[in-house]
Amino acid sequence: MDPGAARERRPRSRFKRALLALAGLILFAGFIGLGIWQLERRVWKLNLIAAVNARVAAAPVPAPGPKDWGAVSFDSDEYRHVAATGRFVKGASAFAQATTDYGGGFWLMTPLKDERGFTVLVNRGFVPSRDFAADAALTDQPIAVNGLLRMSQPGGGFLRANDPADGRWYSRDVAAIAKTERVDGPVAPYFIDAGSPRDHQPLPNVEMGVPDTTKLHYPIPGLTRIYFRNEHLVYAFTWFGMALLVLIGAVVVVRQERREDV
Repeated sequence: MDPGAARERRPRSRFKRALLALAGLILFAGFIGLGIWQLERRVWKLNLIAAVNARVAAAPVPAPGPKDWGAVSFDSDEYRHVAATGRFVKGASAFAQATTDYGGGFWLMTPLKDERGFTVLVNRGFVPSRDFAADAALTDQPIAVNGLLRMSQPGGGFLRANDPADGRWYSRDVAAIAKTERVDGPVAPYFIDAGSPRDHQPLPNVEMGVPDTTKLHYPIPGLTRIYFRNEHLVYAFTWFGMALLVLIGAVVVVRQERREDV
């Protein structure tokens, strides 16, 4: 080995070694922490999936009234199977952007005046166009609605803000829709997805896997997505793998430093 090169590659100072060790320790602890967090998220997701499946499969309960609204939350009530009885309000429907197995279109949101004295927005189902005659099938008779309770979705969709003035809704913002359509209060802070995905029977697909839309009757209820991605275990292994690489790298550096100290 060239003595001059050996003199140029002097061992790192204690300060530099301490900084390198600290950086490695921070990375290792950070990756381990992220891995543990993903495992905790996995437990939360599994509990959520179990709770949602139980709520969807349960017999419907009365939709929460005004005295219960303060306790309604995503964790305790989202996707709960509920029932409401009342009259649909004509001339006050809104169309919210939707993407379904039947293609792009809209959710038909219509206020229901509950017989208990409050109003709740009901997602009557999927329609292909905003030109759909929202009031065509409505009557003045009381109607019972069974479906899944969904929390309000304020703010719009991804990179798209709701435009109440033009009637363009990219999320189902209960308060904003009720205000725009001049719906009489009190208005529930949630809406109801009519029908249940467990009861929905999709039509047989035709060529290229596209549903035969000529036989559809709109609006189509029961299209609520109750599938939740659960890839937290993969993410956890990824972070733990990164921590292992840091550990391996630390071993390599320590061995190299010891050789240079000799």
